[in-house]
Amino acid sequence: MSTKHPIISVVGSSGAGTSTVKHTFEQIFRRDEISAAMIEGDAFHRFDRADMKAEMQRWLDSGDQTFSHFSIEANILDELEAQFESYAATGHCRSRTYVHNEEEAELHGVAPGKFTQWQEIGEGSDLLFYEGLHGAVKTDSIDLAGKADLKIGVVPVINLEWIQKIHRDRSARGYTTGAVTDTILRRMHAYVSVICPQFSETDINFQRIPTVDTSNPFVARWIPTAGESLVVVRFKSPKGIDFPYLVSMIQGSWMSRANSIVIPGDKLDLAMQLILTPMIRRLVENDRRAR
Repeated sequence: MSTKHPIISVVGSSGAGTSTVKHTFEQIFRRDEISAAMIEGDAFHRFDRADMKAEMQRWLDSGDQTFSHFSIEANILDELEAQFESYAATGHCRSRTYVHNEEEAELHGVAPGKFTQWQEIGEGSDLLFYEGLHGAVKTDSIDLAGKADLKIGVVPVINLEWIQKIHRDRSARGYTTGAVTDTILRRMHAYVSVICPQFSETDINFQRIPTVDTSNPFVARWIPTAGESLVVVRFKSPKGIDFPYLVSMIQGSWMSRANSIVIPGDKLDLAMQLILTPMIRRLVENDRRAR
């Protein structure tokens, strides 16, 4: 963790909704004139698309059906940790971009499924913002959780997460429901052993809960809307959180536990603005004073 060069890490599974949370952070950064260096978790995959396919087949041939992008072995997390450490110490680090589709390929000049070249980032920035799968991983050899100053978990209940992933991968990436289902099954072991433990390390979790039937996510025709959802906001430490203020400002909200507040799903952006803005301001103010 760094007083001079703070790091914010947003963690969530594929289809969890971290991109929506990232958008809210970008609004806060823009409004408060905060310059943020950005890292996407996909940049630290170990393999490009073709090599990953070959590696998955190698694991399958050895009798292991659990290897996926969620797996520790499929990512260069030691490199990610090194970049967190570099930014905390100097305000600089390096990253790259994983190119998902033709639109991104045209933008970056790299074929889909490939990485761009590594480049230095962070010059003149106030903080580093990470969004991806592994930003709060803590193992015997890796401690990304200990390197981030503010860790946010985005974790819908599992059926909703699957619905969101199925719809996104079918519409944006052209996959069939069967192909997405196979991916979900292959990732389940690492979801339990790698993804879930991170939500015990995060400072705040936003968990979206649908209020409509999602009992069979594989045939759901629509993603439940924000108005058809509730969001549980859990604080690892409630110290300093003004719950009466939040409940008064967010219509329809209530406290469910001493460290948790429940809000209507369509109030999520407002809740994030109210909760996160003062935290981000404190990080940046401490950073600027330290410099």
